[in-house]
Amino acid sequence: MLPAPHAEAGAGRSICMTHNVPDDDPGGTPSAAPSDADDSPNVDASEATAAEAEPLSELELARREAAENLDRYMRLAAELDNVRKRGTRELENARKYGLERLAQALLPVRDSLEAGVAAAENADIDALLEGKRATLRLLDAALEQEGIAEVDPEGEPFDPARHEAMTLQSSATAEPNTVLTVVQKGYSIHERLLRPARVIVSQEPPDGDAQ
Repeated sequence: MLPAPHAEAGAGRSICMTHNVPDDDPGGTPSAAPSDADDSPNVDASEATAAEAEPLSELELARREAAENLDRYMRLAAELDNVRKRGTRELENARKYGLERLAQALLPVRDSLEAGVAAAENADIDALLEGKRATLRLLDAALEQEGIAEVDPEGEPFDPARHEAMTLQSSATAEPNTVLTVVQKGYSIHERLLRPARVIVSQEPPDGDAQ
């Protein structure tokens, strides 16, 4: 009857040995755990290094952007300076040569006057008068070429913006505030007034007075 306990003890040892067999399993948890524990510090250090390097990259981008903005500013400043200098030259040329076209148009008028003076001694009154008329036509053409027009408002309503009233004159035939006589013609250039016309303006006659 004694061998039975020994058999049970042997069976217990057999069972314990059977539990140790999974040590050969490559997917077992005991062998993988130490590897994970060893790798985690390296990952954290890499992330920390990348986090420290990122602000430096932003600073470099900011420096480059500032340099580009400075370069654009310098270019714009140089261009504005060139525009200012060019505008100054053009303004100076306009002051010096702005009347060049008008002067060219007036040269024939002077030639005509000079020729009329030279021929005055040997010419009669009719010839001199025709010469004066021809010179006046040349002058009118020169003024018209430059956009200069007469302001001759006789018979028109008085306009204080374009006419200068020399005096008032009673009139029974003209409406009040009408230009009766143009003492001196005015002139405008491209619709801008150069000189107002000097005029005599009508007014209502006194009672019992008619003209």
